[in-house]
Amino acid sequence: MIDDLRVLIGLGLTLLLVMLRLEAERFGAAEYDEPVRGRRPSVLRRLAWYILGVGGVLALLLAHPTAEQSLFLQIGDRWGVLLALALGGVGVAQAIAIAWYHYHRLRFPDVASYPGALANEILTAFIDEAVFRGALLGYFLLATMGSPWSMTISIVGQAVVYVLATRLGATGRDRYMLLLASAIGLIGGWATITTGGIGAAFLGHAITRVAVFLTTGHAGQPPAKGADIEDVERRRRTPEGWSAVDRSAARDR
Repeated sequence: MIDDLRVLIGLGLTLLLVMLRLEAERFGAAEYDEPVRGRRPSVLRRLAWYILGVGGVLALLLAHPTAEQSLFLQIGDRWGVLLALALGGVGVAQAIAIAWYHYHRLRFPDVASYPGALANEILTAFIDEAVFRGALLGYFLLATMGSPWSMTISIVGQAVVYVLATRLGATGRDRYMLLLASAIGLIGGWATITTGGIGAAFLGHAITRVAVFLTTGHAGQPPAKGADIEDVERRRRTPEGWSAVDRSAARDR
């Protein structure tokens, strides 16, 4: 009876963590760790999102009687490291492809932005994997137990909820990043069940996120072609060989 109650408490915590992911934009975290109107999101608000996310995962470990096994909140098999490196390699390759598509070059970010941005990418990957590929996947498997399609339904189900929670399908968002989030959800779910833990999925996800940041300079939302800051400034700049004319001075003459 007590264990059943703890399982329900774990489910409640999981749903709260899904709601927290939905609010990442409000906190300026995850894909939304981007300057808004020239200003960075509040450090305290971002820090609050990370603390609530990591704290919620720790609470899950304490609340659920078998969180390590049933919710995959453990590293998993040792060979999962090799799988993680393979997934990370694919993540790096696609990050380079994104940068080449948007900028025809690798757009390295300012060195000053590295500490905060890298912490954001790694913590976001951990929270995402623990909540979606860990807890939510585990509860999907529990709900579909006995079905011959249990594994497929669970992997697809948590991936769909994850994509919706990131809000990457909203108008104006980069469609490639929506596809990337879908791939991370599906492949991460498969890797978690295969290895018995979120370790491989987390490492692959973290490497992918860091690679996207390092090659594009963005947390996960590269703007449309020609819409980045330097592209706008380049269009506003006086063409080479031309000289700017002060209109008021010209009228005085």
